Amino acid sequence: MIPILVVNYKAYPTSHGKIAESIARKASELSSTGKIRIILAVPATEVYRISKIHEDTYIQSVDPVTEGAHTGHVTIEMAEDSGAKGVLLNHSEKKLLYRDIQAILKKAKIETLVCAETPEEAAAVSLLNPTIIAIEPPELIGTGIPVSKAKPEIITDTVKLVRQYNTETIILTGAGISTPDDAIKAMQLGTQGVLIASAVMKARDPLGKLVEFERKMSI
Repeated sequence: MIPILVVNYKAYPTSHGKIAESIARKASELSSTGKIRIILAVPATEVYRISKIHEDTYIQSVDPVTEGAHTGHVTIEMAEDSGAKGVLLNHSEKKLLYRDIQAILKKAKIETLVCAETPEEAAAVSLLNPTIIAIEPPELIGTGIPVSKAKPEIITDTVKLVRQYNTETIILTGAGISTPDDAIKAMQLGTQGVLIASAVMKARDPLGKLVEFERKMSI
């Protein structure tokens, strides 16, 4: 399987408008080589627009509610109809209860990427059969200190534990991944790719940074 690069737009100034669209166009161009898969996790407000530019667009989260009188909530059904190819769930900035993750995954007809803070949480999530699990120790998110260097045992322990229960779910590394070399190290430790955010979204040249990751990670 080819390497996977997930770029979480978060809610940075670059997560909407023309810059968000230009990142999506570059991601689509780089993905077209077939050497890397680039997934963009975008705010709910941007899903329809970005998915028209880049097919591999995920919504950043959905709420564990059924369709009905829930003002301000986003359901999994809304995400699917908006054009999202997948959904990012349980990021440390948008945590969900295990039962709520389970409820969403049970209804989801699109791909699912679930974040986990520990190897044990990743193993528990793997029992729900998400498409992808991303191991992300929250204390390293946004620090520029990659988990692949600071706590490599978290990655190897995650791979070992998850594979005891699930041999199909894709495993990614997140938290502090700032350079392409960080991504390569994470893959050497057993995961298929990385989940990043500020490395691209806060870069002076987001498109150039995206190219750097693609060149290093491509097979």
